[in-house]
Amino acid sequence: MTDDRPPHPRPGMSPVDHAELALLLEVASTPKPGNVDRHRDHDDLRFEHFLAGAVGARPGLRAAADPDRPLGDAFERAVRGMSQQDGDNTQFGCLLLLVPLVRTAATDRLSPAGVAGVVDATTVDDAVSFYRAFEHVDVAVDDPPPDAAALDVRRGADAEPAIRERALTLADVMALSADRDGNAAEWAGGFERTFAAAETVLDDEGPVTDRLARAFLDLLAERPDSLVATEHGRDVAEAASRRAAAVRNDLDAAEELSERFRAEGINPGTTADLTAAAAFVALERGVPV
Repeated sequence: MTDDRPPHPRPGMSPVDHAELALLLEVASTPKPGNVDRHRDHDDLRFEHFLAGAVGARPGLRAAADPDRPLGDAFERAVRGMSQQDGDNTQFGCLLLLVPLVRTAATDRLSPAGVAGVVDATTVDDAVSFYRAFEHVDVAVDDPPPDAAALDVRRGADAEPAIRERALTLADVMALSADRDGNAAEWAGGFERTFAAAETVLDDEGPVTDRLARAFLDLLAERPDSLVATEHGRDVAEAASRRAAAVRNDLDAAEELSERFRAEGINPGTTADLTAAAAFVALERGVPV
């Protein structure tokens, strides 16, 4: 993987098109143990909700492609549109990763260095919009440290005075959570795992949905999922990664693991977010679909 690898856009498709397609391909890929896919629904969250969420997010993704629109506003708009289906939160984390990637791709800088520049340019207003996005859906998050209760994202717009008092940009907010949230870690680390996973998708063979399923298993095997850690504890998250590692080269075995994870309520949602982001980068670089 190199930072200066040139993109190879699909003729006639924009970064916004690729972002929407990435959301659709992520949920269509199977098996992704513990997650909704085209073969498996959850009791209160179904495949159709993810399709509707991807379509609803498009206006926000379009705003992300406009360098004159605030990035945080684009994210809040994408989440608001995504939420207009009956399943509540389908793709909050996916959009958190896709919005800066779309901005980067739209300015012909799709590389770790390029997206790091987009992140570094975020503002306090972007951070306020990020917090407002939590008012649209229910997002599973860890409790903040005791000295940061005023910055609990679950406060939504009520956290604005604390954000402004501390002059926190959206990049600053992500850095505060990077040690315990996989998506925030991508923001703070130049989207390292996203670009690496995109390379494996590009180098793989077969239908892109199979490639993404394998990329999901690789990502989960490589590092415990932060959503699983939030919902079930670190030990369960580490065990889930070991179980994924045992089937990472066998999609048939991963099908069986999918059923076990579903029965146990293990949902590696952060890994799915990374898979959607990797799908976007791979699409921008010409993976065949």
